[in-house]
Amino acid sequence: MARWRKVVFPTFGVLFILFFFAPIFRVTAQLSTGDHLAEPGFWPTQSAQYRKDFVGAETCATCHATIFASQKSTPMGATAMHAENSEILHSHPNMDFGFGPFHYSLKVQADQTGYAVTDGKETQTANLQWAFGTGRVGQSYLFKKRGEAFYEARVTYFSSLHNLNFTPARAMTSAKDVALNDAMYREVGAAEVGRCFACHTTASAIDGKFDEANLIPGVSCEACHGPGAEHVAAMRTAKVTGESGGSTQIFNPASLHPPDSVDFCGACHATTWDVKLSGIKGVSTARSQPYRLQKSKCWGNGDARLTCIGCHDPHKQLQMESTAYDANCLSCHSGSAKIQAAGSQGQKMDMHAGKTCPVATKNCVSCHMPKVDVPEMHYAFTDHWIRVLRPGETYRD
Repeated sequence: MARWRKVVFPTFGVLFILFFFAPIFRVTAQLSTGDHLAEPGFWPTQSAQYRKDFVGAETCATCHATIFASQKSTPMGATAMHAENSEILHSHPNMDFGFGPFHYSLKVQADQTGYAVTDGKETQTANLQWAFGTGRVGQSYLFKKRGEAFYEARVTYFSSLHNLNFTPARAMTSAKDVALNDAMYREVGAAEVGRCFACHTTASAIDGKFDEANLIPGVSCEACHGPGAEHVAAMRTAKVTGESGGSTQIFNPASLHPPDSVDFCGACHATTWDVKLSGIKGVSTARSQPYRLQKSKCWGNGDARLTCIGCHDPHKQLQMESTAYDANCLSCHSGSAKIQAAGSQGQKMDMHAGKTCPVATKNCVSCHMPKVDVPEMHYAFTDHWIRVLRPGETYRD
């Protein structure tokens, strides 16, 4: 199924630029998401042991109201929903797309969205059940045609087109000899369903089993911090007893060392090894921000200033204006021999500063992190491989 990476975390990428000062941080090898999931401890997309360990974001809001209010409206917070709750579908109630003899349509009526495909002789229909993606780039759809099996619609909504087109990686090059069923959908296996929902929802798997009935749509607090029941109990006890300090019984991704921090976001945005093992090549890799970031010369073996959360706060809306990141770039490329920067545990460290740019001090990312058009997405993604591009230089894996 098409995976909408938004930044989320919506689709989450980066840009603090500096050289790695080796003695400060533990050097950790980059791993695939599968390798991380095999390690002990919490990691995004893993199956939880018990559903009762999750308290829901509304409970988190009792102490973290501001963060809760902003995070739930981010692309990550709204990256999956039941189709009847899709604003994209309700604002585009009649969409059509054609290819050869096939005509596709999505039509919203009351609380259902009908999906129909015809070849001029026969017509097949279904009601969409799940929508993935907020529409910043696009939105893909799942439905069930028979029993419990999931099917992926052959068409996706793309914001740049304001209409439907082929779902990424599902385009037909020819309509000749294509059966109506194949033109309409692709069956999605159980393992793929698990991966898709693990990145687009919270608490989707319990004790190794997909739990569609009780999952939480979107990426909410416990998707990145782990189940919160023990944390809530610990905080309530501390409030009653007046004691402070000690374990809060919750995972804080900000405590991770740089390589692990980027791999953490890469659990859904693709780590370096995820991309290598997938065999994806060419401009499509621009969608995998952690992979591209770690190709940057200033990444080295990992730098706390060059992680996803160094420039992107997952609790807030993604900043789309290139000038929004100038302060981040200039905080490192200051011209000083050394600068004070925060280490992975928040401690202040003297770090090597980057060279100043001889061309400009504004719109840094427009030159050093250019947009890359990814045809199947009908969208230009920011290339997170931070570098000096030479005139005429083409995209490199």
